[in-house]
Amino acid sequence: MSTLLPAIAGAFSAQGVLATSSLQFQPRDPQTGMAMAVGEVIEQGGELVVEAGTGVGKTYAYLVPVLLSGQRALISTATKALQDQLFSRDIPKLTQALNLPVQVALLKGRGSYLCLQRLAQARQGHEAQERLYAHALAKIETWSQSTLTGDLSELTGLDERSPVIPLVTSTRDNCLGSPCPQFRACHVNLARKEAMAADLVVINHHLFFADLNVRESGMAELLPTVRVTVFDEAHQLNEIGVNFLGQQLGTGQLIDLARDMLGAGLQLARGLVDWTALVNGLEKAARDLRLTAQDFRSGSRLKWTTLEPTGVDPSAWQQALAQVQQACANSMQALETVSELAPDFVRLYERLSAMLNIIARFEKACPDESVRWLEVGTQLRLIESPLDIAQALQSHWLAKAPGSSETGEPSMEEVFEDAPVVQRKSFIFTSATLGADAQMRWFTEPCGLTQARLLQVGSPFDYAVQACIHVPAHMPRPQDPTHTRQVAELAANGAVTLGGRTLVLTTTLAAMRQIGDILTHHSQVADQLDVLIQGQWPKRRLMERFREGAKAGQRGCVLVASASFWEGFDVPGEALQLVVIDKLPFPPPNDPLVEARSHRLERSGRSAFADYALPEAAVALKQGAGRLIRSETDQGILVICDPRLTSMGYGRKLMSGLPPMRLLKSADEFQDALEMLTRSSTRP
Repeated sequence: MSTLLPAIAGAFSAQGVLATSSLQFQPRDPQTGMAMAVGEVIEQGGELVVEAGTGVGKTYAYLVPVLLSGQRALISTATKALQDQLFSRDIPKLTQALNLPVQVALLKGRGSYLCLQRLAQARQGHEAQERLYAHALAKIETWSQSTLTGDLSELTGLDERSPVIPLVTSTRDNCLGSPCPQFRACHVNLARKEAMAADLVVINHHLFFADLNVRESGMAELLPTVRVTVFDEAHQLNEIGVNFLGQQLGTGQLIDLARDMLGAGLQLARGLVDWTALVNGLEKAARDLRLTAQDFRSGSRLKWTTLEPTGVDPSAWQQALAQVQQACANSMQALETVSELAPDFVRLYERLSAMLNIIARFEKACPDESVRWLEVGTQLRLIESPLDIAQALQSHWLAKAPGSSETGEPSMEEVFEDAPVVQRKSFIFTSATLGADAQMRWFTEPCGLTQARLLQVGSPFDYAVQACIHVPAHMPRPQDPTHTRQVAELAANGAVTLGGRTLVLTTTLAAMRQIGDILTHHSQVADQLDVLIQGQWPKRRLMERFREGAKAGQRGCVLVASASFWEGFDVPGEALQLVVIDKLPFPPPNDPLVEARSHRLERSGRSAFADYALPEAAVALKQGAGRLIRSETDQGILVICDPRLTSMGYGRKLMSGLPPMRLLKSADEFQDALEMLTRSSTRP
């Protein structure tokens, strides 16, 4: 007879170990219900998809059953920030409360760890003489002598955007592997060994999919030994997955390789090859390739349905690719003459060979069920990706089992149906937002989880009391040229009334910059508040400053952001009381990936708008709205500056997917609600 479910129920009861510990835990029926469902799938095997509303406490709802089960488990998150929180805070607290001797490991991608070999090379490189790099390198070198993990997140004061980070971390391309002089002391390998010995391993989705694509992260050895896998923040799985499961080549990769080749050549084989000429040739080829798209603004994603991207001159494109191929071939020929001198040259040769293979792939037609595009930015990126991750998850991610297919990798159905009960694996997918319907098809279809057990657990927050929603009747439609300015004016009024406490979320970077500029130069805002704009500081610093608000004599804040701030930005309490969304977050119809997915639906007789664009907007809107209420005592107002939300039939569908907040119908009601927040506030 199973003891897991009674143990879970006991742990979450009013007299259980969680309530009697120092965790400040209060029993909640939704949380207990989710935990019991997780326990059942751990016992029985299979797939469970759980949408757990804000405030449910989903982290404990899956961690407690996993820990009590005693099974070897893997937890995957969307962000390194949540990884660190789970490893450093949540799991230690629970293991102590439950009195369980669990060995836990944290495993990140290569780019998170210091590479001792790359650090040694950076000391000898010309960058070490430059003022921009010298101080940071010295700080990293001092820290390297005391760190046990090599995890760069330990190093305080190092900007996550610092240009020195690529110089002291490795990639799959430039890692020397076992021939590396620092192989035994390698922080990446030590982290992998620790993960292989642990009972519970915390990873992230990027690492998971990087391994599915190239089998180099160490996950290939780890996954077959894991009995339970949990994907937290699972709503990001599909988009993260398609970014890793395709093919990419960027001019930045060519420049990085040229820099590495010059450094290795001058240090290890000076005078044997004209390294400067080779590197100049490779860099010129990369620059000429970038110039083929010089007429397109940064951020453009060019469709690529023929042999060259749309809008790019065919002859210039073919000539530029040929120059890149020739420069790579010349470099390979030179490296072959010195390959016996050091493993660095062998690895550089392999990198060039891989690049030539990718270029050859991009010279052919795009495969079915994939989409190809050219991404224009400071570098040019050639990208090909699958339309979703369903096939990859079904065919690649599970442990090998007896009697599996010729590839040695069984389908999920084979593992779940054929394996003995004690061996059947369990997969739990959870997030606050997984779809706009009861079937959660927005999530389950692209992930291939059509047979999974589904559970939706509502938020315990009383939104009707805690929150209001306002759709300004006077606001023009988003295509109106005055729309962005009116959004900024509304946000300015709200922020001034509240003394800050305002988050403006935009659907485009252009709108973010325009609104940020208007608020920065708005007389009342400028006199009273600090205007924070995404990109002006690292994200972590922006979040910390916003959470501080007007404390310690500082001015109140209004933050204008896009993209990553729509989710994962948690500000409980009075530091955030007004969220302004500029317009409904429909996916851009001219984006190559969006267009390809839409065409696939239409070919199968489905509606691209109803079955793709609308669910995408519903999930994104729900994520943005979720920034407002983060605890049982929070109060606030959500403003959506798009009249389509109340005037169009699909707008009403989107509204029904939001929490049941009280509707403010007029500008006067909105102003009254703002004033009410100022009166109920505990701020001085």
